[in-house]
Amino acid sequence: MSPVPQRDFAKIDTWVFDLDNTLYPHHLNLWQQVDVRIRDYIANFLDIGHEEAFRLQKDYYRRYGTSMRGLMTEHGMKPDDFLDFVHQIDHSPLEPNPALGAALEKLPGRKLVLTNGTSRHADAVMQRLEVHHHFEGVFDIIAAELEPKPSPRTYNRFLARHGVDPGKAAMFEDLARNLAVPHALGMTTVLVVPERTREVFREDWELEGRDAPHIDHITDDLPGFLAGLGR
Repeated sequence: MSPVPQRDFAKIDTWVFDLDNTLYPHHLNLWQQVDVRIRDYIANFLDIGHEEAFRLQKDYYRRYGTSMRGLMTEHGMKPDDFLDFVHQIDHSPLEPNPALGAALEKLPGRKLVLTNGTSRHADAVMQRLEVHHHFEGVFDIIAAELEPKPSPRTYNRFLARHGVDPGKAAMFEDLARNLAVPHALGMTTVLVVPERTREVFREDWELEGRDAPHIDHITDDLPGFLAGLGR
C-alpha cells in the first residue's frame, strides 16, 4: 500500500488553532489548574471523595470528549455553573510571546481558535500571550452547543459558522484524536507536542495516534514552525 501523501500549506488561507497546550507550551501546566477544579466540582456535585471524582473525571473525558459532557449525559448536570467554576484560574504563568505574535502576523489569511473551553478563557489566554489581535474569532464549547471535539458535528458547525473551506485550512492541536475528523474533511493537520520532549506524563490514550495517517506534521515548537511557513 502506498503511503498517504503529506499535505502542505500552499493553498492555506485559514489557520485554526486549539487553545490549551497548543497556543502555549504544555510545561506551563495552566490546564492542570482547570483539571484540579474539574475534580473538585465533580466531588462537590456528586458528593463523593476526590479519588472517585478523579476516576470519573478521566473516564468521562476519555469517553465523552470532556468531563462536562459526561456529567451532563450521566447525571443531568447543567453546564453554566460548571464552566464558570472550572475556568476561574490564575493565568499569570502565561507571558507575552512576541515570537508567536510575529509568526502569526506573517501567515497569510485568517486565524481562528477552536476550543473545548470557553471564549472567556480563550480571551484571557490570548491577552496574556498578547496575540489576541491576530485572531478573527473564537469558536468555543458554547458555540459548539456543548458538544466537544472530536465530535464531527462540532467541526461542521465551526466550518459553517466561519465559512471555512476545509481544503484551504490547517488545524493545530495537541491531541491526535482531535485531528482525525479535520483531516477527513480535507484540512492539513499539525500535532503540537511538548517542547524538547515526546515523553511526558500524560494518559496513554492522549499520546495515541501520533504516527497515524491523519497527522500531516508534528512540531514541538509552534512559533518556530509557523515562522518557517511565513517565510
